[in-house]
Formats: sequence, C-alpha cells, structure tokens
Amino acid sequence: MPLDPSNVIFTGLGAARSSETAPWSCGTLEGLKHNTTVDTVHQDEAIKILTRYAGNETSTAEEEKKLVRRIDRKLVSILCITYGLQYYDKAMLSQAVRPLFPNVGNRYSLPASIFYLGFIVGSYPAILMAQHWVIERVAAGIVLFWGICLMCSAVCHNWQGFYAQRFSLGFLESGISPMFMLVVGGWYKKREQALRMGAWYSCTGYVSAVSPLINYGLGHIKGGFLNNWQYMHPVAGVLTVFWSLVILLFMPPDPIHAKGFGDRERYIAVARMRQNNLGVRNTHFKIGQLREAPLDVKFWLICTIAFLMMIANGLVLSFIPIIISGFGFNSLNSLLLALPAGVIIGSIELGVPYLAYRLPLSAKGGLLFACYILASFGGGYAVTMGLQIANTAGYTKRSVTSSGIFVGYCLGNLVGPLLFKPKDAPVYAPGFIAVLITSIIVGLLTIVYSFVCIWDNQRRDESGTMEASEHAYEDDHTDKTKNQFRYTL
Repeated sequence: MPLDPSNVIFTGLGAARSSETAPWSCGTLEGLKHNTTVDTVHQDEAIKILTRYAGNETSTAEEEKKLVRRIDRKLVSILCITYGLQYYDKAMLSQAVRPLFPNVGNRYSLPASIFYLGFIVGSYPAILMAQHWVIERVAAGIVLFWGICLMCSAVCHNWQGFYAQRFSLGFLESGISPMFMLVVGGWYKKREQALRMGAWYSCTGYVSAVSPLINYGLGHIKGGFLNNWQYMHPVAGVLTVFWSLVILLFMPPDPIHAKGFGDRERYIAVARMRQNNLGVRNTHFKIGQLREAPLDVKFWLICTIAFLMMIANGLVLSFIPIIISGFGFNSLNSLLLALPAGVIIGSIELGVPYLAYRLPLSAKGGLLFACYILASFGGGYAVTMGLQIANTAGYTKRSVTSSGIFVGYCLGNLVGPLLFKPKDAPVYAPGFIAVLITSIIVGLLTIVYSFVCIWDNQRRDESGTMEASEHAYEDDHTDKTKNQFRYTL
C-alpha cells in the first residue's frame, strides 16, 4: 500500500518527547510539504500552517508559555469585554424599562423570555455563518447590528414595541456565545479551556457591578427629548457599535487567520493543539456530523444540564433589582444595592470558593446576601461549556453542539422568569422551590454524564485502540468515529 503523505506528518507529530529543552516535538513535515495543495474538506486548515513553516520544528515549554500569555492578552481581553457588553445590554431589562411595566407581572416576565426565543431562532444561522466565513467579521457584524437594535429601544413607548425589540436583540446576540466556544477551542488545550471560558463568562457578574452605577447616573438626567430611563439604551448602544470596530480590527479568530502573529508563533499555536485530538478550523459543513449530534447522549445530557441550570438565571437577570426593591428601596437605589451581586457572581464564576450560611428571613442583610450568591451556578456553567468543547470532535459537530448548549441555556432563561408570578410576590416561594429542585437534578445529571464518559473511555481501551493524536489534523472525524479520542472528565 503506498504511503499516504498525510500520515507522514502525523506519524512525525506523534514522536516521543525529547529532552527538557525540547518538551514537545513537531516531527518532520517533509512528506506533506511536497504537496502543493491541502485537502481542507477532509483535513483541518491547521495543515496549511504546518506545511508552510520552514523553521525549527521543535519548541521549548518557555516559548509555549510566552505564546499562551500573548494569546490571552490579545484574545481573552476582547472576549471578556464583548461578553460583558452583551450582558449589560440584555440585563437592561431590569434596570431601564420598569416605567413601561409599572406593575411587575406577566407583561414584564414575557420580554425577559421573548429575548431568549430570539436567541434560539438566531443561534444556528449565526454559528453556520461563523463556520463558513471569517469569525471575527461575523462577530463584528453581529455586534454592530445589536448595538443599533439596542439604540432603537429608546423609541419603544409601549410593551408591544418592546416585545419586538427584545426578540430582535436576542436574535442578533445569539451567535456570540457559541462562536466564543469555538474560538477558545481553536486556541487552547483542553486543560486550559475551562479557565478561559470562565474568564469571559465571569464578565456577566463583573459588568453587573458596573452597569448599575452607569444607569444610576443616567437615571438622574432631567429634560431633553427622552425620559431619564430611555437614555440608558443609546449610551449602551453607542458603546456596542464602537466595540464592533475593535472586534473587526483586533480579534484573533484562530491561529490560521489571526493578525499580528509571526510564522513561528502560528506554527507553535497549531502544533501544540494537536494533543487535543481535535481540529482547529474547517469551513466545510458536514451533513453526517449534523446527523450524529442529536444521536449523542452526552450532547443531550449537557443541553439538559444547561436548561435546568439556567432556570435560575432567568431570576438573576430579570428579577434581582425588583426583589431588592421589594425590601423597601426605590428603583434607582435598588440598582446600587444590586452592585455587590455582580462582584460576587463574577468571582464565583472564576472559581473562587464561597461559603453560604443561613440567616433569619427577617434580616434584610441575609436576604441581600442570598440574592448576591444566587448566581453561583455560573461557575458550573462555565465548566460545562469547557466540557462541551473538549469532548466534541468534528468541526461541524462542534459548531452544532455549541449552539445546542445555548438552546438549553435559552430555554432555561425563557422558563425561569415565568416561574416568578405576581401573585407570589414579594417572597416568590414557588419560583425559588423550582430553582432548588432543578439544581438538585443538575447535580445528578452531572454524575450521569461522568459515568457515560468513563464507560465510553473504558470500552475504547478494551478494544485495543489506545489514546493518540497523530491523526488530529488528518481527518475531520467526530469523537464517535475517532477511536483514539478519549473524553475529558
């Protein structure tokens, strides 16, 4: 049988580790470099970088660490600010539109849910565009149009118009989170991904510690063409539109297309990702991988976990300032009292341990503290996103399942606000009981997910096929069809 040149590179790439001055080796590429074209349908685009590189194919651990620090500075900072703006924009429901809904009832709960209907409708088209076209251009376009949509909120004078605006905003924002999962998966090793996911997701909390200050100041504006609460939308919209230009010019989408990286940096970035046994980038949509995704029990477990976990997020996003105002504070002061919740939520989502303790229900301090730590589930959700990316091979399948987890996310956020009914105010006991029950179920499903991964890994070990990554870029195969793949627990 003639030697397939595509196997030569990966046999070389699977070479043993050398001395401590060369902790990993990229092997020889000579067999593949004789080819003038790369089959990017079946192979990963990372091969383009490997075949074009003509320098030293061995690197030190220090070089890799230096590169990772540079990637963090150039990429994670953009992801964090973008996601922070997204959360600021969608959290404005509870901070800026109370005058449209003077009686907090179903008409207030529904726009919180309608936003996520738009999210569900838009997530798959957005992620398909991101696979086919350059990610930073798609992301910049989405951010530009959602900023414009947000500014239009200021002209909504009734609940019908605001419902339409919220759906449109959800539709436009939907692609960002799945795209960010793919971007992180293309730059970082499995063990590095969860922390980076947590970094940009934690901005939901930290932005909540800043946005009330901004909106508190804007809420005191008197006169002009708009009511004081309406100024919040144009301000946030202008910031978002400006940030879309930053994304377009500076966001590094993957090691293949990123600007500002030298040939050696690109090579190291691609070569070190081989050990993930996943691809970096493939722009060809595979129908077979689309069909496989809904047949994967791990996909459904992750989606269900996201759905049940995010039921509580509907409460955090839309009702915390309202619940706090129910303690006897006016609307503007309740924004300031919600500020500590953002700091605590952000810290928890970065993995900082916390201690919860019980205080009498009659103590306002205890009630406030309960609101502040309510979103501790966010840390678990960040880890869940990391698991989804780390345990899914095949670029199309990863794109589809990345959107799938956010469908679960959206359904949870859609259902959550509807559980907190006006007749249950101000305690909302049935809603909190539902949140408790769903949280318990999430814990049980997480255990089930772990056992499914353990069983699948053992089955592959017993078949005699050991874990290896020499074919990581050779085939755009899925985790189900790649017997050398092992699931992360």
